[in-house]
Amino acid sequence: MGSMNDALRQITEGQFQAYSKLPWLMLVVFAVPLAIAAWRFRTYPTRLWIAVLTLTLIGSVWTVFSPDGFIWVAALDWLLLIVAAVDFLSIYLATNRGIDASRDIARSCSLGVPVESHLTIENRSGITLVGHVRDDLPDEFHSSPDQHTLRLPPRGRVSFRRKLTPGRRGAFQLQHVALRFFSPLRLWHRYIQIPLESELNVYPNMKQLSDYALLARTNRLSLIGVRRTRRIGQDSDFERLRDYSRDDNFRHIDWRSTARRNKLTVRQFQSDQSQRVIFLLDCGRMMTNTRDGYTLLDHAMNAALMMAYVALHQGDSVGMLCFSDSVHAFIPPHGGKSQMNRLIHACFDQFPRMVESRYDQAFLYLRNHCKRRSLVVLATNIIDEVNAAAVTDYLGNINGQHLPMGVILRDRTLYDAADHPDGDEMNLYRAAAAADILIWRDQVLKDLEHRGVLMVDTFPDELTAPLVNQYLEIKAKHLL
Repeated sequence: MGSMNDALRQITEGQFQAYSKLPWLMLVVFAVPLAIAAWRFRTYPTRLWIAVLTLTLIGSVWTVFSPDGFIWVAALDWLLLIVAAVDFLSIYLATNRGIDASRDIARSCSLGVPVESHLTIENRSGITLVGHVRDDLPDEFHSSPDQHTLRLPPRGRVSFRRKLTPGRRGAFQLQHVALRFFSPLRLWHRYIQIPLESELNVYPNMKQLSDYALLARTNRLSLIGVRRTRRIGQDSDFERLRDYSRDDNFRHIDWRSTARRNKLTVRQFQSDQSQRVIFLLDCGRMMTNTRDGYTLLDHAMNAALMMAYVALHQGDSVGMLCFSDSVHAFIPPHGGKSQMNRLIHACFDQFPRMVESRYDQAFLYLRNHCKRRSLVVLATNIIDEVNAAAVTDYLGNINGQHLPMGVILRDRTLYDAADHPDGDEMNLYRAAAAADILIWRDQVLKDLEHRGVLMVDTFPDELTAPLVNQYLEIKAKHLL
């Protein structure tokens, strides 16, 4: 009798141990396919599927204490496994080579100006696909909206529109489209990435050019700070007729046109010689500081392009040289409307580099490729004695062969610190240090002026008008 009880006890303990392993075996049976699907097919279980798996695990644990329900729990587990497998196959087969994408976007845009992008998704499968779509977004771009809710009917297509706002100049590529689809029973969601390349060139914002042209036609350039400069001597080539203004010479009034229009009309003349302007844009460490979200190079480039636009309309030839520790781009001086496009295309992907600028290489390259007398405009910054000495030497040495102009950008932080010494003792020290730097900087600028270098010294965000005014003054005085 005792041996029979021992045998029953052993059988019961063996069944208990076998049933106690069941939850972990079922967990392995379900977990292995999930891991394979996630690794190989980028298909992951949803929260609903995880909740169902949790219930099956609880049921398996319950069978340890109630063996009579084992058959029902096992049948339910296998049924769920079959349903999940069918749901998985449906979403995998529908999205595997069954989705096409196309993008329509302009090849070029302006910095800070939104550009529209149209994305079309096509469903070639026989089921309705629901999910989300997110188009590629380059660094320092802002997208509105960031992603789209997707519902694709069978054999149908859906188009989406978004606005991209670039926050940086340069050449960019949109490389892919990312999509996430839910399975019909919402047990799975699958990620796919469709390669879709599009080139996008972001140029400096040239809205100021159109503003200048509009104000020039209506004689209201003073609204953007451009002064009217009276020319010394007489120009000989007739340019156009325009309305009389208070500062015009009465001898230039065209009386026939005035009688015909019943409005005072004057003849405008232009200079009979084409002059040359060459910009040297420093792309080294001196131009890496930022102001209003733009680097010093961005501000200098915008002002240079504005002055180039004015010079080209004056009939001058304009060129550009971008350099840092080497020469990165050079556009020989030419005139005409197409030259503006060459200048923009040459400088739009130039960025400040954390390297020491080689002024010797830049000016040697200029001497070898530009032998005619030109207005040489160097846009840079003065930070320390090393680069200040280099700027002074090289700009001063070309005086005679060329007409040098230095565009030196101010650091508003230094001026604010020197102008507001109020506060604790540390602010007084900061103000004294800033004032000492500004005194040294002012002496460097005076040395440049003594060597015959024309100077434009202003804050980066206020550079355009002083630079254009200086150019117009040079034209008026025939300094070239």
